[in-house]
Amino acid sequence: MSNSNLGDIKKLLIKRKRELEEKLATMAKEKFSDNQVQDPGDQAVSSAMELLRTSFQSTEIKEYNRIVRALEKIEDGSYGICVDCGEPISAKRLKSFPNAERCLVCQEEYEDKMAAS
Repeated sequence: MSNSNLGDIKKLLIKRKRELEEKLATMAKEKFSDNQVQDPGDQAVSSAMELLRTSFQSTEIKEYNRIVRALEKIEDGSYGICVDCGEPISAKRLKSFPNAERCLVCQEEYEDKMAAS
């Protein structure tokens, strides 16, 4: 991968990292309930909203961690190498998914294993 492409990917990763930091900070401050007495329906809605937020937050944190790892790999020179097979990840895949840790073949195998467990 050329230094120009790598620089562009690094800029995209840094931009997305900042967006996620802002989102996560905002979500941490949000409240779905005003701590007033709620009827059972309001309690159910508040619980459901809190569960959705927690799930969304977890997904955002996972993406954030992948971005941090990708930036670290750019710095240490190991960016674009599959963590499973050690082969280069295609430039096309990295362009569309800059925080990819696996080549497409290994990613599919990984997802199959996760689905089976």
